[in-house]
Amino acid sequence: MKKFVTVLMALVIMASFALTGCASTATPTAAPATEAAAPATEAPAATEAAPTTLYKVGILAPAVTHGWVAAVAYNAEARCKELSDQIEYKLYTSSNAEEMTTQLDDLLTWGAQAIVAFPQWEGMEVPIQAAIDKGVTVVNFDIEINATGVYRVSGDNKDMGIQGAKYIVDKIGKTGTVVMLEVPTSGSVSELRKAGFVETMADIAPDMNILTYATKFTREDGLKDFADILTKNPQIDAVYSMDDETSIGVLQAIKEANRTDIKVVTGGGGMQEYFKMMPENQNIWIESALYSPAMVKDAVDMALSILKGEKVDPVKIIPTTLVDRDNYTEYLDANSPY
Repeated sequence: MKKFVTVLMALVIMASFALTGCASTATPTAAPATEAAAPATEAPAATEAAPTTLYKVGILAPAVTHGWVAAVAYNAEARCKELSDQIEYKLYTSSNAEEMTTQLDDLLTWGAQAIVAFPQWEGMEVPIQAAIDKGVTVVNFDIEINATGVYRVSGDNKDMGIQGAKYIVDKIGKTGTVVMLEVPTSGSVSELRKAGFVETMADIAPDMNILTYATKFTREDGLKDFADILTKNPQIDAVYSMDDETSIGVLQAIKEANRTDIKVVTGGGGMQEYFKMMPENQNIWIESALYSPAMVKDAVDMALSILKGEKVDPVKIIPTTLVDRDNYTEYLDANSPY
């Protein structure tokens, strides 16, 4: 009997050790499960602590009158899409100041915090000033207007005129007859380019004969108006045109009239089609003052920086680059919409 009891006690002790061993091995496997679950409970709190803020940005652009204007709207929208994780946007195009004013009011009703505007017409000063007075950030692209507190991104319009004058003098000398094609309907763009051209000519070639005519930034107007100019002027040495589209019309008029006296035609904007024309006629120096529509992306970036509270300069001027048959291949871009 004692032997039986002793054996029974030994079995009980062994069972106790076995149970203790199972409990100790289960603990380490449970610990990693607890540690892995911890981040899952913390993640929602982190997400709630850092909500995404989308700023409301409105874009006001002119209706398409030629490729350059179309490219402005294209590039503005492209940049807004690239910034879709930071901004919500609405884009409007308009045909006149009244329509753009109505669209500006729509953007204010929508709750726009910033507006990138390309106001090509006179009369936009008052509605833009009203928007600024309501606390809305306004960044003008290209156009300079009389409004307090407006920001602006632009090419150097006056320098385009300065460089155009220097280019013509370099090619034809300090005397001759130059036709200057101004575009009064474009506001400060034409005024600044004209001022740069006229002032520089007066300084470096005071004996140059400058004939001034009004036209528009379209090839159709360039063709029509310059065909008439050619009939009135039997001798023209150079043409100071402010826009590539206008210049394409000018070149067509020259070709159709079989004129061989004109040695220089300038332009402005940076149009791919115009670039490709530069080497085709070795008798005429075809030049463009690069004024890329992609600059509007800088205006969108400026608006976003201001909304974020970052410090920016109120005016950003992008320098002028001249393109002609000597360097045009450097600026060819098959993906450009202009």
